[in-house]
Amino acid sequence: MFHAQIAQRAFNTPLLVEPSKAMAFLSGLGPRITGRQLRLAGIEVPPEDMAHVALPARAGILSNSLAEQYQRDGQTPFAMVDGIAVIEVSGVLVHRGAWIGQSSGQTSYEGIAAQLAAAASDPAVRGIALEIDSFGGEVAGVFDLADAIRSVRAAKPVWAFVAEHAFSAGYALASQADRIILPRTGAVGSIGVVVMHADLSGQLSDAGVTVTLIHSGAHKVDGNPYAPLPDPVRARIQSEIDSIRTLFAETVAVGRGRRLSADAAMATEAECYRGAEAVAAGLADGVSDPASAFAAFADHVNRRSPSRSAGPGRAPQSQLSKEKMMKPNATTATETPDPETPEEQTSPAAPAPNSPTPAPASNGDAAAFALSLARAEAAELATIGAQAARLGVHIDVAEAVQKGIRPDALRASVLNQLAARSDAAAIAVVPPPKSAAPESPLLAAVKRAASAAKPT
Repeated sequence: MFHAQIAQRAFNTPLLVEPSKAMAFLSGLGPRITGRQLRLAGIEVPPEDMAHVALPARAGILSNSLAEQYQRDGQTPFAMVDGIAVIEVSGVLVHRGAWIGQSSGQTSYEGIAAQLAAAASDPAVRGIALEIDSFGGEVAGVFDLADAIRSVRAAKPVWAFVAEHAFSAGYALASQADRIILPRTGAVGSIGVVVMHADLSGQLSDAGVTVTLIHSGAHKVDGNPYAPLPDPVRARIQSEIDSIRTLFAETVAVGRGRRLSADAAMATEAECYRGAEAVAAGLADGVSDPASAFAAFADHVNRRSPSRSAGPGRAPQSQLSKEKMMKPNATTATETPDPETPEEQTSPAAPAPNSPTPAPASNGDAAAFALSLARAEAAELATIGAQAARLGVHIDVAEAVQKGIRPDALRASVLNQLAARSDAAAIAVVPPPKSAAPESPLLAAVKRAASAAKPT
């Protein structure tokens, strides 16, 4: 894309700017402004610096060079909090968009898929949180991404946290998570499809404009905006979106399991549900503020006992419990355990303070889970050890694994060693040699006066 407004201020005009700043500008924005590779004529630029002037890596359907580049640089294409990969799904959802995260109010399915794949393959990631606030978007690509989310959750727990809205395509993605948590004012649903047709023929006629479409193929210009929509074309479009709505409902049903069937999803007639009503209708699993819900998820994936603190993000009682006290019949849908859901179904957002961490269904499951957790922690310890070595701190990873040291504790130990080393290097108490500088005349005079005052 050629950004003319920026380009005309940057090129072919005198600039009073320090050369390194101009290079930084070209490195970061040059390829995006011009839409092509930059070649700096008349300037000798080291090859390693030229790499920064290249077009950015891209997230694509057939390749995922963007996430791979993040990983090569020692970074992750997502936020990482307490072993959880946080993937943002916000704004208008679009099919093609080779970027990570939101851009100009849009989030692309490609970018979400790139982050999802990176999180699934990262042994340090113990859970995935989808942070959703979207009114929906394009049909193209959404069901493939929904299948990918459902596939990942078979290996790692995936929870969807609705910031406020998860409608239409946003709900199609949320429905594939193990759990959906929303705040009291949050809303989900709109399991439906819409096609908009604009008939501009009357406006053009009033303006004295006649549009003639010369085409080959009887259906080539079906649905064009320069004529009223013919009944046969309208019927065909209606049939297409009815089929897509059926696919939408079936996808939701596969993701939600016994909590919401395809027939029940169709029966919503694309209605939107808010708070406890969404839970009662089977479209969500709990009502809670996002911070408390995320803290409960972190406790779950890290196999910790739920915190008893009532501080921010650690409230022992979820908003779902408060809703139940106000509306005894509004949340009965969460009282029935779902055999297809791996976690507890009752009060999913924040378990009871004294309840132990839910155990797997069998000893075999427990052993498999413990082994998987141990491998993930060992991989994270190895990563910390490698990073520490690059900073000059030696860590015996094998010994840390044998002693059962947690990644957070090892990371804190590395930081403490670096801080101690930095302090020791910064503060050096070395007395100056006596011959380093002549004695102060004032000090010499004081010494002479003191000697003269001494009794002989």
